[in-house]
Amino acid sequence: MNKNVKSLYFSATGVTAKVVNEIARGLNNDFEEHNITKPDARIKELSFSKDDLLVVGVPVYAGRLTKLVRDYFETIKGDNTLAVFVVVYGNRDYEDALIELKELFEERGFIGVAACSFIGEHSYTSKVGTGRPDDMDLEIALDFSEKIKAKIEKIKSIEELEYFFVKGSVPYRERKDFPEMAPLTDSSCISCGICARFCPTDAIDFKDYSKIDKTKCIACCSCIKRCPVDSKSMDNEFFNTIREKLIDNFSKTRKEPELFI
Repeated sequence: MNKNVKSLYFSATGVTAKVVNEIARGLNNDFEEHNITKPDARIKELSFSKDDLLVVGVPVYAGRLTKLVRDYFETIKGDNTLAVFVVVYGNRDYEDALIELKELFEERGFIGVAACSFIGEHSYTSKVGTGRPDDMDLEIALDFSEKIKAKIEKIKSIEELEYFFVKGSVPYRERKDFPEMAPLTDSSCISCGICARFCPTDAIDFKDYSKIDKTKCIACCSCIKRCPVDSKSMDNEFFNTIREKLIDNFSKTRKEPELFI
């Protein structure tokens, strides 16, 4: 397979990155990584050539791509670039996120060769999708890479690639508007700054880590998940209701990756 493998992902809690990079590594251990989680990484407009193979992945937000990520992806350009589409969801459902990702990139010069959905530990609670992706998931990701390589090696030109089905509906489900919210910080905070350094929207004040801009916060829970002393938490009625419903309905089932090729 004579392609330059590249990964591209938004991964606030690091879960999506694990899956995307495992697939990319299986395609070529010497792959090029594009992490667009932080705002400064979303300034440059990226373009990819016909010699590239892009593995692009995102977390699912209420069955869709988050607007922040979609807006940036609309600046990316391909040139008959082969692509693998990946969505990672918290053991509930990915609904229209995968077909939305596929269509968005195929409208921008990319040619889909495969797609998949994987499960990650939910950002709202560790009780749903606990520890995912786990070793079994990552083995599936590597095996999927081998199937993708075999598919590409069989074709002589991109014209031989046929359209492949992925789950989802068009038009996409309506994007839900969440109320403005932001995590609270208690007195155990040690001012390590990890929360601010990893915040994907720069919503956390670098001088006072307890100050979080609600208008910027996307409730990704990166700061809550990464805090080494558990000083951050979300105390919001809307958020808490969703979290409890997730625990009640999806904490005892194990959903499996779905592969489309």
